[in-house]
Amino acid sequence: MSDPKTVGRMQRFARDVAAGTTLFREGEHGDEMYVVQSGEVEIRRRLGKSDQVLAHLKAGDFFGEMSIVTGRPRSATAVVVRDARLLVIDAQTFEDMLQANTEVAARMIRSLAQRLQRANQQVELLLLRNVNHRVVTCLRQLADERIATDEDNQAAVFIPIEVDDFAQRVALEPSEVDEAIGKLSAAGLVLRAAEAGITEPGYVLPEVGRLLEFLEFLDLQHRAARDA
Repeated sequence: MSDPKTVGRMQRFARDVAAGTTLFREGEHGDEMYVVQSGEVEIRRRLGKSDQVLAHLKAGDFFGEMSIVTGRPRSATAVVVRDARLLVIDAQTFEDMLQANTEVAARMIRSLAQRLQRANQQVELLLLRNVNHRVVTCLRQLADERIATDEDNQAAVFIPIEVDDFAQRVALEPSEVDEAIGKLSAAGLVLRAAEAGITEPGYVLPEVGRLLEFLEFLDLQHRAARDA
């Protein structure tokens, strides 16, 4: 979807959208999909009594395609959080594009597979009841997104994220996240960005391998408590 030639031919579908705009809501009928050219869009879903952020989409990402493929209502809400330029594509144009360009179709399949994996991870994360377990699991997922492979990596990894965004991702209060990070920091597993001399908000994992070992310990605890 991010192929420059393909996107260039589709500029007639471009639309500038201001921050704060809700593109569609969960449960609505959908007959358009979107490609982000600039700006940022949040995908949110209602879980219990609050909205949870499922994804932050930036340039090159696409969304909204499932409704025009399946004909089913929107499964989530999309909100522009930073002024964006979007390609807005209707069902017929989408179908024509896939038929005419096998490379675009292949890229979409790969992207959908990755998205499904992230969605499964998010569901698993939100099912964890222990605050520390949820925070550590999320740190591991964010670290995986920052490194090239899933293999244990001993090099330090910086995860740029605001505490409020982190809290939304794990469905916790910012104070709960901060308390859990404090415990991890005391154990030498995580550093706040400021502690590492970084001015951008976020966290540093000095050794990802040590965090993975701690996560394995928490997994064992979780299984023991579940089977008790």
